Amino acid sequence: MNLAQRLEAARGEPRPVTAAPVPVAARPVPAARPASAPTPPPTDALSRLKDRVGKALFERMGSRMNDPSMAEDQLRAVVLKELDEVVEEENVPLSTEERQRLTAELADDVLGYGPLQRLLDDDAVSEIMVNGPEAIYVERGGKLQRTATRFTSEEHLRRVIDRIVSRVGRRIDESSPLVDARLADGSRVNAIIPPLAFSGSTLTIRKFSKDPFTVTDLIGFGTLSPEMAELLHACVEARLNVIVSGGTGTGKTTLLNVLSSFIPDGERIVTIEDAVELQLQQEHVVRLESRPPNIEGKGAITIRDLVRNSLRMRPDRIVVGECRGGESLDMLQAMNTGHDGSLSTVHANSPRDAIARLETLVLMAGMDLPLRAIREQIASAVDVVVQLTRLRDGTRRVTHVTEVQGMEGDTVTLQDAFLFDYSAGVDAAGRFLGKPVPTGVRPRFTDRFDELGIRLSPRVFGAAEPAGAGRW
Repeated sequence: MNLAQRLEAARGEPRPVTAAPVPVAARPVPAARPASAPTPPPTDALSRLKDRVGKALFERMGSRMNDPSMAEDQLRAVVLKELDEVVEEENVPLSTEERQRLTAELADDVLGYGPLQRLLDDDAVSEIMVNGPEAIYVERGGKLQRTATRFTSEEHLRRVIDRIVSRVGRRIDESSPLVDARLADGSRVNAIIPPLAFSGSTLTIRKFSKDPFTVTDLIGFGTLSPEMAELLHACVEARLNVIVSGGTGTGKTTLLNVLSSFIPDGERIVTIEDAVELQLQQEHVVRLESRPPNIEGKGAITIRDLVRNSLRMRPDRIVVGECRGGESLDMLQAMNTGHDGSLSTVHANSPRDAIARLETLVLMAGMDLPLRAIREQIASAVDVVVQLTRLRDGTRRVTHVTEVQGMEGDTVTLQDAFLFDYSAGVDAAGRFLGKPVPTGVRPRFTDRFDELGIRLSPRVFGAAEPAGAGRW
């Protein structure tokens, strides 16, 4: 007897009688069902039990659910205790495994994020994509997979979305049907609901590691080589302006976090983001976050407003989570007026495209500037472009470290210091065997290293490695 049959028997519901099988030849041809007759929905005894227990739990908890004086651990202990009592009162025959599952799911609904909680707790999951209540996908190892997890209804999904956005002071409703938010651990959240989301409320969560990745982790993943890491460390220490370029999901924010870890402790850092994601470990950090308009359409504070304000905050370094609009002009001006060592990211597919995109973003500032003047600003402000690419095997690699050398005529000149070696091919599992290799060209900005007393290993630019050096 399965769980549904045991629950029905415990509640006095009649079990369906199974008729003897009829030979195929003797079976009558069923009459066509009228088009207007709806198909009855499948019954799920555990779901019905879960609904009853959930309602009883909320009635017993009452105002204690929102008691600000109760710590999260205390609230969880009280909820689990009440849950056990409610399940006992139901007097339903459940196995130990079924009881634990019911308790865990209800605790997640009350205290966490419902069906998504187990996916959020799974360290192997890097991204969660909810396409309506019944279609939930995850990314594991760079590959997308559909899960068996689902919400009971659209209303259930909306409750979870409301819980996420309300905790960071945001709102989502028919008048404001899309929102960017974050979880307590810094994970990035985007939600969009009907009428904009035609197939049901859509939720995308990009998870971040509970322990921020270090440069050693990225070297272990193959994202960076030790030589490239040494060069980028020197670039940040020498206060060069660095732009991290890449497509969506290539790891720009993760790399920006690692680069920011190279900033010396004695400097004042101002970070500016749409939703706070960076996890800087330095002590002297000021974190600014943009604000959307209120329900009346007023009160919005943009990234550009925050960049302008940050110039009055005596920053040693300005870190902008992403340049995506007119703030690019203010960022370039800051880089050119004494705020060296600034870091930011931009969406682009190559270093050359990154320069072109910066030109476009500056034009979005609404200033009627000639194109040559914009390019001169970019060539003067940006020192290094680091290009990230997500390869077809799902791995994220730095494919270019490129120096911005200056202007020749009307063209911004670039010179690659590192390039990814695609010629190494792939292994039997389809994983790329190549790594970033130096081009052998020594960038001009290394003269600044010499002035500041920053020393680089000879192997960084392709000199022979000492005997016994291993592959990264």
